[in-house]
Amino acid sequence: MKKIYPHITIENCKEAIEFYAEVLDGQIKNTKLADGIEMFKGHEGKYIHAELHFPNGFVIYFNDVFGHTPIKGNNIEIGLDLESENEINKIYGALSKDGKVGMELQTTFWNAIYGKVTDKFGITWELNYQKE
Repeated sequence: MKKIYPHITIENCKEAIEFYAEVLDGQIKNTKLADGIEMFKGHEGKYIHAELHFPNGFVIYFNDVFGHTPIKGNNIEIGLDLESENEINKIYGALSKDGKVGMELQTTFWNAIYGKVTDKFGITWELNYQKE
């Protein structure tokens, strides 16, 4: 495993990340708008991804809400940036057993294998293996 990161899904992501950047003295990086991406049609102007970086190397990931309203307290997920295809398959299999798959493992437009699983304890995990 390369790293673990929190991921916050929030209404008005742009406003929220700017607020947290000011309050926490972070720097906004790597923003990606939904504009021009077919699967996000109708959500133009919303962030599908944004990062808040801190001097110590810590990063919080953010995105806007798409199609569902998160329940406050359930809008934070734990992301794992994994080192290999074998590792992501192993972890995905273990977490999805007796859990609920939110997104099947698949190759993404950002050249990664990605999936989302809520485990049997109700914790949602984002799994990402960035291909070389």
